[in-house]
Amino acid sequence: MLKVGQLVKSIAPAAAELKSSGSSATCKCDSMPPTDTIPEPKAALGDDVLVLECLRGREEAWSALVDKYQNLIFSIPIRCGICRQDASEIFQEVCLKLLSHLHELREPRTLAGWLIQLTFHECSRWHRKQFRQGIESLDANEVELAASLETGESILNELRRGQTLHEAVEQLPPRCRSLIHMLFFTTPAIPYDQVAKTLGIAKGSIGFIRMRCLERLRRGLQERGFV
Repeated sequence: MLKVGQLVKSIAPAAAELKSSGSSATCKCDSMPPTDTIPEPKAALGDDVLVLECLRGREEAWSALVDKYQNLIFSIPIRCGICRQDASEIFQEVCLKLLSHLHELREPRTLAGWLIQLTFHECSRWHRKQFRQGIESLDANEVELAASLETGESILNELRRGQTLHEAVEQLPPRCRSLIHMLFFTTPAIPYDQVAKTLGIAKGSIGFIRMRCLERLRRGLQERGFV
């Protein structure tokens, strides 16, 4: 799981340290192996390409689109206190609506936000159905949850930030993406010895490379309006 808070907190100090060290700092970056020898997640296709291919009826594009956002969609009902079985039903409902309403999406870059709001709406509808059927009792905690589902600003903003961060990481160069995944996407973080062995670099150069990668990530987030 991505440690969003830890990664965000690491960006500013690393960028400041890199700036203070000067651009003339040296490391064995040039001796790193070719990117195709580094086992790391492939960058996802952009939403503009996926949406276009989906609208053309390409089945593989639909599969890629669902694969790209399935974790995001499924995580929302879980965070809203819904059991996994019902969360799976919500996930299927969201995918059906994605299929039937994708042609209405004017800007592919807004897809992630649209999916978040759609899934959040389905969670809210699920809770209201439970209340109507008397399955849930309106105790203090559930009233608070129902209210949060109606407004949802804090959760929605947090989910949007997480998605923006994820997209920025996936757009990093392969070496940086691999390093960030190993240090921030795993729990616990992979030890530097193993990171060095996987990337084929000296353990002592990891800190410098990490700073450079976090600086790239900071710029990418800045371009996306991440605050």
